[in-house]
Amino acid sequence: MAPPVLLSRGFDPLLGVFTGVFAYYLYETNPRTAFPPDQQLTALVRWKWLKWKTARDERLDALEKHEQALFQSSRDTDTTK
Repeated sequence: MAPPVLLSRGFDPLLGVFTGVFAYYLYETNPRTAFPPDQQLTALVRWKWLKWKTARDERLDALEKHEQALFQSSRDTDTTK
């Protein structure tokens, strides 16, 4: 027995995702249920992205300093030979 489909096997998941995103958009922009601007999804995603980017930059800076120290120490040992 084939599973029930609304329109097609490929289009049904897209329709479900679109419906969910559109429903959340309407929920967030409805004047009755609207969140303050600092608690809307876009602001929260922007905050999380900035937090992730800062942590990533710190890790990359630490890695670069470590690599530079290794390069410097290997260069120092090569010149003493």
